[in-house]
Amino acid sequence: MKPLTVSYIRNIFGGELIQGSDDEVVSHGAYRLKQVKSQNTILFLKEKIVNWDHLKAFFPLVLVTHNVIKHYEQINNLTVIKVQNIDEAYWKFVHHYRSLFQIPVIAVTGTAGKSTTKEMIKHILSGNKTVTATTITNNSRTAHLHYLLSIDDHTEAAVFETAVGAPGDILNAGEYFKPSIGIITNIGAHHLNYCKTLEAYISAKGEMAKILDQSGVLILNSEDENSKKIDLINFQGRIIKVGKDSSCHFKARNIQYDNDGMQFNVKFKKKKYPIFVPGFGEHQVYNALAAIAAVHEIGVTIPEAANRLKTFKKFNKQLQVFEGLNGSTVLDDTWSITTTSLEAALQVLNDVGKTKKRVAILGTITDLGSWGNIIHEQAGEIINRLGVDVLITIGMHAQIMADHAVKCGLNAEVYTFNNNILVYDLLKKIVDKNTIILIKGDMYSEPIIELAAKIRKKE
Repeated sequence: MKPLTVSYIRNIFGGELIQGSDDEVVSHGAYRLKQVKSQNTILFLKEKIVNWDHLKAFFPLVLVTHNVIKHYEQINNLTVIKVQNIDEAYWKFVHHYRSLFQIPVIAVTGTAGKSTTKEMIKHILSGNKTVTATTITNNSRTAHLHYLLSIDDHTEAAVFETAVGAPGDILNAGEYFKPSIGIITNIGAHHLNYCKTLEAYISAKGEMAKILDQSGVLILNSEDENSKKIDLINFQGRIIKVGKDSSCHFKARNIQYDNDGMQFNVKFKKKKYPIFVPGFGEHQVYNALAAIAAVHEIGVTIPEAANRLKTFKKFNKQLQVFEGLNGSTVLDDTWSITTTSLEAALQVLNDVGKTKKRVAILGTITDLGSWGNIIHEQAGEIINRLGVDVLITIGMHAQIMADHAVKCGLNAEVYTFNNNILVYDLLKKIVDKNTIILIKGDMYSEPIIELAAKIRKKE
């Protein structure tokens, strides 16, 4: 955070100094008690503090409150600013702080690929710029203030994930970040426990267009069907399309699997540029296209971006290739699971395992609410369409995938289990050096995580 004095901050929202010093310097911000982790934090707090003891390690502290400060709360190294409306004061502070920095800010959302695309952008820009960004996949709404305040006078660009758990999430993120470039990687069917319908989920992702002003740039996946349904009637900025279609501004050509990555050409304004990106699958090509389009908007040439992408490090447990049980090959994709990422993973299984027996071990898709049965059935349709030789599911809801895939006509050996112990016993019997195993599930699914560790060869 750019250090600011209490006097400066009070002038933003007209607060009254109750105790402490106007010369105190603030270097951190919070609006919840558990967010206070450093000294010299400004805390915007609605509720009263009952116990000060756990906060004293973080003094000096600046408290902004609308509550009456009693005598016993007048503690050394505590500065108190009294305001009439705590929400109004907080947002005036947020908006003012963001206005201090005229830098490119990129916001990335999507059902799958947003973390990877964000990390690619960060990696490319970090070659010659000071960049701040969301940490790995930590894109919680409660972290927006922390990420906004990570911008300071040395920051030259920022890239933030804007996840959707419910309608309004991206609008909320926009209030903090005010991005100049927005990216929607794709839109599947996820988080329907709060969005309720696919249409509402598409609309929630489409909020990205609403948080960009008329000079903003929106980058879209040209081939993603749900992204085509976003209402862009009132969007006054520029749209950049990426994909394989001839209408795209950044077009991928000659896509091929290479050594632990994808080789392709980007066609832009009648010129072709060779690109290599670590990580298997065409979805990785789309991630790279979006990243290249974004950094190009802020002055990075395509050859410069291509050179940086060569050294990009893909995420742990995202289609990582390992030697596995009985000499088999393991594709560990246990970071997350949606129908969108499942389709991408199964396509990689088919492409990489053309000459091998293909085994898919799949866990439950979470955050679906009442849509659980429907989405798992859609997953079953994807499995049937792309095909596997052996399908294994773990968990009661995951079994819906298997049952529906069989109903759709899947020609494969199918096994359904409730625990990973029986799966491991089965795998010991049916896999060998001519087998490739895709194991895919949620990072919070202990049975899937434990099984993935067991079937990988110990290094």
